[in-house]
Amino acid sequence: MNVCVIGGGAREHALCVKIKESSHLGKLFTIGNNPAFKEISINFELNPNDFESVLKLCKENNIELVVVGPEEPLSKGIADYLLSNGIKVFGPKLKGAILESSKQVAKEFMYRNYIPTAEFKIFYDSTYAKEYIYGLNKFPVVIKADGLCAGKGVRICSNIDEAIKTVEDFMEKRVFGTSSMKIVIEEFIKGKECSVLCFVDGKRYLMLPLARDHKRLNDGDTGPNTGGMGAISPLNLSSEVMRQIEEDIVWRFMEAIIREKIDYRGVIYFGLMVGDDGPKVLEFNVRFGDPETQAIIPLIDEDVLKIFNEVASGNLSLTSIKIKKLNSVCVVLASKGYPENPIKGDEISGLDRVDKDVSVFFAGVSFKDEKYYTNGGRVLSVVTAQKTMEEARNKVYDNITRISFKDMHYRKDIGLNL
Repeated sequence: MNVCVIGGGAREHALCVKIKESSHLGKLFTIGNNPAFKEISINFELNPNDFESVLKLCKENNIELVVVGPEEPLSKGIADYLLSNGIKVFGPKLKGAILESSKQVAKEFMYRNYIPTAEFKIFYDSTYAKEYIYGLNKFPVVIKADGLCAGKGVRICSNIDEAIKTVEDFMEKRVFGTSSMKIVIEEFIKGKECSVLCFVDGKRYLMLPLARDHKRLNDGDTGPNTGGMGAISPLNLSSEVMRQIEEDIVWRFMEAIIREKIDYRGVIYFGLMVGDDGPKVLEFNVRFGDPETQAIIPLIDEDVLKIFNEVASGNLSLTSIKIKKLNSVCVVLASKGYPENPIKGDEISGLDRVDKDVSVFFAGVSFKDEKYYTNGGRVLSVVTAQKTMEEARNKVYDNITRISFKDMHYRKDIGLNL
């Protein structure tokens, strides 16, 4: 079958590499500004939010399945549009996509469906938000902009001053535009983060290996929140925690979408915090996580295109998924100034010196005059899967020393302190 992948980041690069292994693939098309795509697909630099142009591309090239990487087209209804025109989509329709595009909707969905999450309050007015903060006697507290903010709309505030400034930034200065017209203020949960991704065909699910994202910019989980600075997979948790994740979170989610008639077809991402009182959901993503995908995809020992097509068709046939007995580490290389104001245009060198068992997935990269240059905040994801986590870490960091661009920034502690 002919397939189109939408999105121009490292996540989509990783998905394309895996899809290319499929015996079911005819031609692979991509929509995204990524120089890596020109080597592995027929690439078009269309606006993914221009649904008519996307449909025209699909019709002209006999594309049967569209795999949507980023959240924005899903939140605008691309799945609804393409499905109504006879194109299968791996990715939820609007009724499911809103679980990511609105923190308010997500929290209320969890509350009414008994999915464990942090205690929360929703505010539409900064005056009342500030009044609530002044009455708090427990910090830190978490403040979230309601809409899509590319993974940057969450702040952990250690005191009243930080919380008040966050409310002003989000609701008064509108640093995220209309996405921060409403905010959610919730309790801070201590624990370890965990990413749980599941294929969902509307009725059944398949859990992927657990992963851990590292969202803060600097070592030791310090600095501002980012879209993600690295990930590891699998994550080994106790049998009791795994039981709680599957029974209290995944099963209740599945029961909820069936009860609320949400025909969810794609991947659901549960961002969890595992603390002393068990796992709680911090957020939903309605698509593959980035950088978790880059760490998880190399571990899957299945034809992913077959799975994607069955999920999109609402007919998932597998009851379990084969996973390689390896440990994967992904480290993100970022530009100076990320996440606020990343510097672009610096030459990237050393990509030809990377070992064969190490993958480099492109994100913020451009190509000109036979050279690669930085073209965004998160530039590259460097990934390997080895027998042990220590071997994978050593291999990744050894290869990172061979890659360089001006003021290259990356965390040195991905995969430590698990």
